[in-house]
Amino acid sequence: MKTSPLSSAEREEIIQTLKRKRRRSAVSWKLFIWNFTVGAAAFLKRAMDVVLSFGMLLALAPFFLVLFVLIRLDSPGRVIFKQVRVGKDGRHFDFYKFRSMYVDAEARKAALMKENESADGVIFKMKRDPRVTRMGVFLRKFSVDELPQLFNVLIGDMSLVGPRPPLPYEVARYTLEERKRLHVRPGITCLWQVSGRSDIPFKRQVMLDKEYISHAGVWADFKILLKTIPAVLSGRGAY
Repeated sequence: MKTSPLSSAEREEIIQTLKRKRRRSAVSWKLFIWNFTVGAAAFLKRAMDVVLSFGMLLALAPFFLVLFVLIRLDSPGRVIFKQVRVGKDGRHFDFYKFRSMYVDAEARKAALMKENESADGVIFKMKRDPRVTRMGVFLRKFSVDELPQLFNVLIGDMSLVGPRPPLPYEVARYTLEERKRLHVRPGITCLWQVSGRSDIPFKRQVMLDKEYISHAGVWADFKILLKTIPAVLSGRGAY
């Protein structure tokens, strides 16, 4: 039984349908490649965080015990300071540090706000903060007070590398552009930490954090971790 030949309009419709299917297939394949790449990068970053934070916590355990004794002898109060910080996508979490200030530090902060040395006014910075203990000067200079955050990294609140986690009242004053810092998991060290630490103005910090987010990757993290060592040893911008 013979079939009637297709009209030119029918042939064109078939051709266009095949083209649409090829385009959808190409888009689906590109989307798969993109999702796989992003997922693999996230897995590698998390794997590096877990392995390194766990290894460092084990290696530093004896040092932590020494610090516990020295901090307690230097001033009364808890050795570990816990504070609420803002993490990825605005989620709050408990943030840990070795205590570097006297126990009444928060109560005394309001009286010191007029001496805030952060030109942007969003964060509070003071080079000779009278609330810092003698032991705290050492802890802050070499960022030793940040080491308990390795536990935050291990449980997934933080990453080794990422924007520093802000306080809730700071986030309340953020612009929409500044809130982009919250798009990724916060970190112990970051691009501006290895570029001058607290000497970097807040606006510049935000710009460097956004630059990191746009180029984030395991290799970028590794390079920042390597730069963190000389940055910490130099003590530049630590207060």
